[in-house]
Amino acid sequence: MTETKNTSGRGQRELRVRVKTAKGRKLSSTLWLERQLNDPYVQRAKKEGYRGRAAYKIIELDDKYGFLKPGARVVDLGCAPGGWCQVAVARVNALGENAKKPVGTVLGVDLQEVETIAGADIHVLDFLADEADGLVKGWLGGKADVVMSDMAAAASGHKGTDHLRIIALVEAALAFAFDVLDEGGTFVAKVLAGGAENDMQALLKRNFRKVANVKPPASRADSSEKFVVAMGFRGNSPRED
Repeated sequence: MTETKNTSGRGQRELRVRVKTAKGRKLSSTLWLERQLNDPYVQRAKKEGYRGRAAYKIIELDDKYGFLKPGARVVDLGCAPGGWCQVAVARVNALGENAKKPVGTVLGVDLQEVETIAGADIHVLDFLADEADGLVKGWLGGKADVVMSDMAAAASGHKGTDHLRIIALVEAALAFAFDVLDEGGTFVAKVLAGGAENDMQALLKRNFRKVANVKPPASRADSSEKFVVAMGFRGNSPRED
């Protein structure tokens, strides 16, 4: 059950939903539910038809860096539930709704099945599999212009372990991007805390012309996540040193 609390100030009224602790529900679950119900991005996603608030993270990143261009070929790693794909479809003109602009391609892959998204080609695939890069390039009909990932490793509750897990996941996504990105392409991925670690940051800077670590407004203030946006892939074999 929920109850609402009204507060007023300067002629405006704010309506906040408070969730009562139910029998059998943990306090952490109650707090999470209350945060969801009061999150403006969650409410906006429902109103605008996105599958989750995460859609606004890629919207804000693309608004700033402009990598989802009409005609681009995009790969979304770990795409469930599909919010990033929805944004990409509209921005690269994958449905061809704007006849004056080139038509792009959006390819989503995930370990689990994802509900169909108009304009996106969704596949159940482990991107770590040996044949994954070849399959993706075959589905795309060539190399990708953008490889993006909002993946996060399952939380263990231990900060240091979680950090290592997500760094390993980002490193794997980057290795995949090296295989499938076309020259000039962009890599976007979720990282933690200060952004990409020093070794990864150096690797990105050697292989991309511009690298930024940014926390978009849609990322919750209490979240440690940031995103790395690496643009202008230099192509050829990735340089390790």
